[in-house]
Amino acid sequence: MAEGLSALVRHPEFKRGARDMLGITLGISAWGLVTGVAMVKSGLGVGLSLLMSLVVFAGSSQLASLPLIASGAPLWVLWATSFCVNLRFVIFSAQWRRYFEPLPRAQRLFIGYFAADLNYVAFLKRFPDLKPDPEHQVPYFWGGVATNWVAWQVPAIAGILLADRIPTHWGLGFAGVLALLGLSFSLLKDRNTWVSGAVAGCAAVAAYALPLRLNILVAIAAAVAIGLLMEKWLPPSPPTADGRSA
Repeated sequence: MAEGLSALVRHPEFKRGARDMLGITLGISAWGLVTGVAMVKSGLGVGLSLLMSLVVFAGSSQLASLPLIASGAPLWVLWATSFCVNLRFVIFSAQWRRYFEPLPRAQRLFIGYFAADLNYVAFLKRFPDLKPDPEHQVPYFWGGVATNWVAWQVPAIAGILLADRIPTHWGLGFAGVLALLGLSFSLLKDRNTWVSGAVAGCAAVAAYALPLRLNILVAIAAAVAIGLLMEKWLPPSPPTADGRSA
């Protein structure tokens, strides 16, 4: 096992995957720190916050669930919110399945834990053809998620352990929002994603008065609906020879 891990780390694609994620680790780390601080200050405590960070490993659903937990929201609302916030991973995993289908199921389940938004974007840029090539794709995937996981967990754990020493007037919440905006803009690659993102933002603001952060559910539902409609009626233009949409 040690030899296999060593060979994986030495693989050129592992190094390339790690390098491709380095440019966005600052935003990931800022958001991880904000999430770690928010978990403790919402009343979860250090132990539960550490457990949540390591087990859930999904910043958006963690932050969406915190005010619901603090307000004593019904469990079904908590589960529904987390499910809808992470619904995008169903789409990501369906795409990744085309690459990783030859792998054993246990290995695919293990891969699923480390799957993340920007790893998905980087992976598709590296392997645009939906064809399995485990010899190169698996090392690239692990190189990217190794960078992403560390860039998230280390600041998140630091935020959990130092939450009581970080003043709220530092404006970390605003810094986290800016970081998340930067990460989100990197996912807006064509007309359909831009329109879906704009609809989600407008829906979230319009439904902001709803209790228990239900505006998040409204925004996701609106974005998914408009995205599906645009895929059906206005499909993206096929890429040209230089890789850009026509």
